[in-house]
Amino acid sequence: MKLKFLTLAIVALFLTSCGGSKKDTPKTTNSDTKTEVKQEVKKETTKVTDTKIDLTKPTLDNKGIGKYKNVKIDAKIDEALAEKGKAIYKANCTACHKIKKRYIGPALKGVTKLRSPEWIMNLITNTKEMLEKDPVAKALISEYHAPMAQQSLKDDEVRALYEYLRTKN
Repeated sequence: MKLKFLTLAIVALFLTSCGGSKKDTPKTTNSDTKTEVKQEVKKETTKVTDTKIDLTKPTLDNKGIGKYKNVKIDAKIDEALAEKGKAIYKANCTACHKIKKRYIGPALKGVTKLRSPEWIMNLITNTKEMLEKDPVAKALISEYHAPMAQQSLKDDEVRALYEYLRTKN
């Protein structure tokens, strides 16, 4: 009997000494972990929105990051090119964008009055780098929480898509 009692006492002593005190070792629960993760995400989001860019104001001087440096646009819309752009828009953009209303991405009505041709075309063709480095693209990610998918469009297709967007001002 004494041996059983002594064994139980040793086991109990061993278990309590290994556990440490509650003050020394804070218990982490699943909800604590979720809170920590949420706080980390909030910090990252704050960093992005610290730029305080008003997405409703034009940023026509920003050409973005990519191969389009100086795009020449005629004052008159090229209707044939816009028609080709409309088909490209329907095939590639409608899953995330609507013309007149916010959807997964921003509404595209008037986008050519807000952003330079170079910026729009660079975002379409150099999406990843633009979303990482361009302040307006970063602000859009912060607002919409969905990165734009990289498009595999040729230069003439990107230009046609831009021409179509010009018709939606």
